Amino acid sequence: MQLTRYPQNPVMLPDPTSDWETYNVFNPAVVYDNGLFHMWYRAQGLDWISRIGYAVSADGVHWNRLRRPVLGPHDGTDSRGLEDPRVVKLDGEFLMTYTAYGREYLGAQPTHAGGGILPMVARSQNGIIWERLGPLVRGEDNKDHALFPRRIGGRYVAFHRRWPTIWLAYSDDLLTWREADMAPVFAPRPENTWDHQSVGGNGVPIETEHGWLMFYHGYDQRHIYHIGVALLDLDDPTRVVRRPKASIFWPEELWELRGDVPNVVFSCANIVVGDTVYVYYGGGDHVIGLATCPLAELVDFVLHGE
Repeated sequence: MQLTRYPQNPVMLPDPTSDWETYNVFNPAVVYDNGLFHMWYRAQGLDWISRIGYAVSADGVHWNRLRRPVLGPHDGTDSRGLEDPRVVKLDGEFLMTYTAYGREYLGAQPTHAGGGILPMVARSQNGIIWERLGPLVRGEDNKDHALFPRRIGGRYVAFHRRWPTIWLAYSDDLLTWREADMAPVFAPRPENTWDHQSVGGNGVPIETEHGWLMFYHGYDQRHIYHIGVALLDLDDPTRVVRRPKASIFWPEELWELRGDVPNVVFSCANIVVGDTVYVYYGGGDHVIGLATCPLAELVDFVLHGE
């Protein structure tokens, strides 16, 4: 199977009249809440520093956006930008994970190599004013983190990525994520496939009766991004129930093949509205596209597809 592109893509373009979203808008988080689509997107403007903007839509296609970002750099940990938000509404509040890109370490010496990148967590009551809670891990090259839409065993659960593998983390309070509570989920395939170089999680997992439906991205030695799906156990998401070898989406349009970064379709949002899955993605790190599929068709593919 393959996701179906919205015929009038892209659904959001940069704003040439803006100082902070002049050049690129991409990699959005989207939540459907109270009959509206809420979007938080990454934008780059005249200084090329990433900020997070907010937009709202009645149909998921036509968007009204705020004139100023809702999150931007505030100290050395994110002085070079805030990237790739994922948002979930849990226990009555919006929770965001995003990547802070800065010039400083935050905290202790790293267990894993890397620096200047922090997988951050924030919360908001209204989706506009955000409280930064802190990092999921410190001092390592770690990103692609997304919270699950409910607690498991009473704890918050999040994907994160220790290159080139997808990991899982647990927390009691969103503030402390202990190394002892982290474990790998799955790694790139060893054979010559679309995801044999690197993998990372996409948007918030979708709960089904069969397990957690997880969208993820990967690329091969040519660095061409694809999107795939996997099914994880409901009680123990480190256990992979099914992981079809075929991907379900890849760059085809000119604005996906060329863009600011070529050969990229990168998604941070895969929401279910009615019986349809809406996948919002950045095309070429430049504009925002939309692709959809019936949820039942996707579940059938992940259960039986090759």
